[in-house]
Amino acid sequence: MKEIISTPNAPSAIGPYNQGTSFGDLLFLSGQIPLDPQTMELVGGDDVQAQTKQVMENLKAVLEEANSSFDNVLKTTCYLSDMDNFVAFNEIYAQYFKAETAPARATVAVRTLPKNVLVEVDVIAHKN
Repeated sequence: MKEIISTPNAPSAIGPYNQGTSFGDLLFLSGQIPLDPQTMELVGGDDVQAQTKQVMENLKAVLEEANSSFDNVLKTTCYLSDMDNFVAFNEIYAQYFKAETAPARATVAVRTLPKNVLVEVDVIAHKN
């Protein structure tokens, strides 16, 4: 049975979707952008690393709400507004995963992201 995952520790949805859903032991987390969950304001300005850190913290909050963690992430899809930010993005992203158990991943450059942010990441994981 599908369950909705929602926490006040991550930004509320800004459209017709939920922060995440689960089905059995699988978790599907919506893409997170660098919004502060308390103020719903953008974080990081033009700094891709600051934006990436906020995105990863938002994902962490949703994973924790679903009784999971970055250790259980199976796949991520990373969206960058500019592939020139790839190295800087990776420096922060890598802090959230152990190299030997890092998830599968796709990283794509897109023309634009919601609110013109520099980065968005979505996740597929499993529960503890």
